[in-house]
Amino acid sequence: NPRTGRVHTGYALAATTTGRLSSSEPNLQNIPIRTEEGRRIRRAFVAQPGTLLVSADYSQIELRLLAEIADIPTLRQAFRDGLDIHAMTASEMFGVPVEGMPSEVRRRAKAINFGIIYGISAFGLANQLGIPREEAGLYIRRYFERFPGIRAYMDETRSYCREHGYVTTLFGRRCHYPDIAASNPSVRAFNERAAINARLQGTAADIIRRAMIRMEPALAAAQLSARMLLQVHDELVFEVPEAEVEATLPVIRDVMEQASLPAVALSVPLKVDARAAANWDEAH
Repeated sequence: NPRTGRVHTGYALAATTTGRLSSSEPNLQNIPIRTEEGRRIRRAFVAQPGTLLVSADYSQIELRLLAEIADIPTLRQAFRDGLDIHAMTASEMFGVPVEGMPSEVRRRAKAINFGIIYGISAFGLANQLGIPREEAGLYIRRYFERFPGIRAYMDETRSYCREHGYVTTLFGRRCHYPDIAASNPSVRAFNERAAINARLQGTAADIIRRAMIRMEPALAAAQLSARMLLQVHDELVFEVPEAEVEATLPVIRDVMEQASLPAVALSVPLKVDARAAANWDEAH
């Protein structure tokens, strides 16, 4: 922008079925974090002199909501106890002790945990892990055997959406999927996967919007001058005077972690990781 010297994105509030915000001109929600090129781009986003960027990110919010909505006692308790959820899943599935667990075993459980949310197939998991499709299929079957409530949640959500054409978030907002009744099997399957994920992703979207609404009054009440710059799905980015960073971080965490209340009291705690740095890559 020639007047401000900054990059300004635009947000659409109602452009996605799940309720997530979408960013454009430019899309600042789509800069990779796991590639070196993406990290180099993020390093170009810097704080003004005298300030730092703070990145506050919900930790594994969709997995936490899966434990909540699907009512999985072992996952719920693991999150309450602050356990490594991927190591715990690996231990449950493969009978490997958490202590001294090989990183490859944990990596496979992590891929399954996140893949299940998005309806990953044996073919997709096999490609992701570089293993035979038969082995990937065995992992998925074993996962559902260990956590039958997740299979029940998926079946119930699929059935409800077929009957009504929508699913609801924990806050009662509807996410519509009329094509779940399409005659084309590929279209139907895509909408089934999307509906299963929408209850999780949509609830997460509701929670972070509630946090955004409450953030400015909370910062003002604490006499802090941090400014919210950006929302990237489960992450909020702020510009904070260096002298106020220590006081600002707990306010941001508290607002985000308590955002579902009082409308929805979760049995699984939300956790926010927040860091301050001179550029966006180092803050994340």
